Amino acid sequence: MSKIVVVGANHAGTAAIKTILSNYPGQQVTVFDSNSNISFLGCGMALWIGAQIDGPEGLFYSNKQQLESMGAVINMESPVEDIDFDQKKVIARLKDGSRVEESYDKLILATGSWPIVPNIPGKDLENVQLVKLYQHAGEVIEKIKSPEIKNVIVVGAGYIGVELAEAFQRHGKNTTLIDIEETCLPAYYDDEFTSLMTKNLEDHGINLAFGERVTEIRGKNKVEEVVTNKNVYPADMVVMCIGFAPNTRLGKDQLAKYRNGAYLVNKKQQTSNKDVYAIGDCATVYDNSIDGPSYIALATNAVRSGIVAAHNVCGNEIESVGVQGSNGISIYDLKLVSTGLTLKKAKSLGINARATDFEDLQKPEFMKTDNPPVKIRIVYDADSRVILGAQMASTYDISMGIHLFSLAIQEKVTIEKLALMDIFFLPHFNKPYNYITMAAISAK
Repeated sequence: MSKIVVVGANHAGTAAIKTILSNYPGQQVTVFDSNSNISFLGCGMALWIGAQIDGPEGLFYSNKQQLESMGAVINMESPVEDIDFDQKKVIARLKDGSRVEESYDKLILATGSWPIVPNIPGKDLENVQLVKLYQHAGEVIEKIKSPEIKNVIVVGAGYIGVELAEAFQRHGKNTTLIDIEETCLPAYYDDEFTSLMTKNLEDHGINLAFGERVTEIRGKNKVEEVVTNKNVYPADMVVMCIGFAPNTRLGKDQLAKYRNGAYLVNKKQQTSNKDVYAIGDCATVYDNSIDGPSYIALATNAVRSGIVAAHNVCGNEIESVGVQGSNGISIYDLKLVSTGLTLKKAKSLGINARATDFEDLQKPEFMKTDNPPVKIRIVYDADSRVILGAQMASTYDISMGIHLFSLAIQEKVTIEKLALMDIFFLPHFNKPYNYITMAAISAK
C-alpha cells in the first residue's frame, strides 16, 4: 500500500482521487485544498452569471462527502504552505489553524492556475473583479443585481471574456470588451473566424475596444472609469480576464518548469522528481500538433491528466496519448470549434503550413428547415501533408465534427487520406459531398 498525497481537489485532483480509489483498493489517499468546495466547473460560470442556467448546483462534479465515502482523507480550507521534497513531507495549515506535516510515498500536485492581473493603478478598487472561483461568480451575481452597476468593462477577449460579455449584456448592462489584440479569440481561430464572432458581438450591442491596452483604473473607492492607451470608458464594474498563470510556487526551484512557469511533465505526468506528479492547469501537456510540450489549460486536459497520473502513482504505468487543445464556444447561438494549430500559429512556428477553406449548407438544399451554412478551415503541413488543425463555425451544432480532426491530428492523417475517408450521408444530417470532404479535396 502506498501513501499518496494530493494537493488540490479541482477537476484534475478529483479525477486522480477517484481513479486511485476506484481501481486500487487499499491505497492511502490524503488531500489538501485551500478552497471550501471541490471540482467546480469554472467554464460554466458565465452561464450561471448570465442566468442561462438555474443555478450553480450542476457545476460541481464532486464533494467532500463523496470522496470521503470512497476512502480519502479530505482536508478543505487547508492550504499547503511548503513541501520538503527531500524528506517527502507536505506541510499544511488546517482549517482550525493547526499545522500538520504529512509524509508521502507519491505526491500529486493539482494546484491549478490563477488569473493574471497586471500591476496597473486602481486594480485594487472596489468592483474590480476576478472570475475564477465559485465565490468570485457568486459575488459578481450579487453585485450586478444593483441598478448602480450600469457600465461593465471586461478586460480580455479570450473565451472567458467573450462569454462574460454576453452574460452581462443579457442582464441589460452597457458592456465593453477590451483587448490589446486586434480581435477576439486569437489563440484559437484565424481572422476569418474571429471576424464572425466580432460581428456577432457587435450585432448584440457589445462595445468592442480591440487593439487597446488598459493603463489605469480610476475611482475614489469604487471603480469609476477605465483608461486605455486610446480612450476613457465609464465603468461601475471591471472584470479582469486577461489570462491565467500556473500555480507552481510550491515547486520552488526543485521541479523543472516550462517557459511560462508550469511544471514540466512527461507523458506519465511525472515531474523532474520521480515521486512527484503534476496535473491540470499547473502542468504542461504533450501537444500532438507540435510533437512536444505545451501549456493548454482546459478542463478536459485536466481530467485526462489526473487519470493518467493516478494509474502511474499506483504502479500501473500508462502514458498520455497527447492532446490537440480541442475547444469550442457558443455565443448568441454562433458556435465556433477548433483543434490543433491555427494557420497563423503554425507559420509562427516555422511550419510550411497551408489552409483549405470551404463554406456550404449543412444539409442538401431541398431540406428547407434547420439548414444553416457551415464554414470550415483545415490547416495542414504543405510538405508532409499531415493535418495540423481545424476550425469550424455555424449556428448548427457542428461540435462532433471537431472530434474527427482531433483524432486526425493525433494519428498524423494526411489531407489526401481525409478526402477519401468514409463519411456517411443522410439528408437529415449532411450532404453527400459534405463540407469536410470538399475542403480536403480542395487542398492544394
